[in-house]
Amino acid sequence: MIWEALGAVAVGLVLSFAATRRLPDRFPARSLTLATGPGAALLGALLTHSILGPGHPVQTLVAAVAVGAALLSLLLRPARGALRGSAPA
Repeated sequence: MIWEALGAVAVGLVLSFAATRRLPDRFPARSLTLATGPGAALLGALLTHSILGPGHPVQTLVAAVAVGAALLSLLLRPARGALRGSAPA
């Protein structure tokens, strides 16, 4: 269990670091993004481990990546100029 948790935190940190490197202007704060990735991945891994039980490390890490990416996507802001073409309300 400890290796799954450490792997999920590492995967979440890599995911959040890649997100801040790829889209630095679309995330609100680098520290918030770097904290959300590992926390969300750990949450996804713990939920998956509690549902599936022990003995499913690959599925646990896949779920950790999925939950980490989903929660990181909630931090994204729209690109600058993306709303200029929209119709007025």
